Amino acid sequence: MYKDLVQFVKEQFNTDAFIPLHEPRFIGNEKKYLEECIDSTFVSSVGKFVNLFEEMMAEIAGTKYAVATTNGTSALHICLEALHIDNSCEVITQALTFVATCNAISYSNAAPVFIDVDRETLGLSPLALEEFLNEHAEIRNDGSVINKKSGKRIAAVMPMHTFGHPVKIDEISAICEKYQIPMIEDSTESLGSFYKGRPTGSNGILGTFSFNGNKTVTCGGGGCVTTNDEQLAKHIKHITTTAKKPHKWEYVHDHIGYNYRLPNLNAALACAQLEKLSEFVKNKRELASRYKEFFDSKGVQFFHEPEDAKSNYWLNAVLLKDRNERNEFLKYTNENSVMTRPVWTLMNKLEMFKNCYAADLSNSEWIEDRLVNIPSSVRL
Repeated sequence: MYKDLVQFVKEQFNTDAFIPLHEPRFIGNEKKYLEECIDSTFVSSVGKFVNLFEEMMAEIAGTKYAVATTNGTSALHICLEALHIDNSCEVITQALTFVATCNAISYSNAAPVFIDVDRETLGLSPLALEEFLNEHAEIRNDGSVINKKSGKRIAAVMPMHTFGHPVKIDEISAICEKYQIPMIEDSTESLGSFYKGRPTGSNGILGTFSFNGNKTVTCGGGGCVTTNDEQLAKHIKHITTTAKKPHKWEYVHDHIGYNYRLPNLNAALACAQLEKLSEFVKNKRELASRYKEFFDSKGVQFFHEPEDAKSNYWLNAVLLKDRNERNEFLKYTNENSVMTRPVWTLMNKLEMFKNCYAADLSNSEWIEDRLVNIPSSVRL
């Protein structure tokens, strides 16, 4: 099967050369917009492409507002800052996630709380979330939610759409509303994905996206915060531009701010890429369909989009029999010029998070032993 897979992947990408896990495609107006940006001399945090990028992202995410940031991690961090999350707080998230999710929580000095995922979505389990809150949460008279065991405020829930596959976001949202806990939707991997017809990034009080070099749409780095809350949008835009008050010449800052504004140069690249988003997603979904047919014929489980979801298939994945088969798969493919990678080490196993609370993580551990990502670039 491994030999057949290597041949199949090389046929899909029409090459015998090394095949990366996910590489960018620049097939639109990228050079044109970059030249226009350079000619304008507005290459930093002010310029027409930053504004256009925000307009395009608000439309794509189905929200009223979007704020451009330097990367997905800064987008996550600024959401937590905007909600006044600090060392007296806990943020509930999943152990099966990329480290940036938990790094951002740590930047705000809050404690991550790890709960399990669903096998059918790879994302935060509504059932596990409700079980944790039923056991630990107490709603105070002032509306705050306190963890009865730790004494800390449960300040946010942060589900992540793993590899672009939407979680059961409506169920998670309903639980958050029941307990009056804000939901920050980590959509950094799911640009162009939908759940029950709604774009990811539009379901929580805040949503975030990433435009790193390995994402479906990239501008080298780049991130974005999406929201329907006008006050939050204005506040986030203000503090991501060093919290400088508007004035023709005076430098007056009214808040501890961050230099998180996306440069116009990157935004020019992003705008050209966003113009191709639907084409990219269609291409990636076609590749996923071919992979599914191939792996079905081999008796191997290909991870298919969850029920009620339309996934962007950012990174395609297979689930193997056990960790030994996973390691054999990884060894053979990487030694034969096909880049594959295991899922991330669970966050609660990393040195900096090993003392954080972790609920039962049976599904997360099962996935960690079996999942492998396979080449998922847009095919030319």
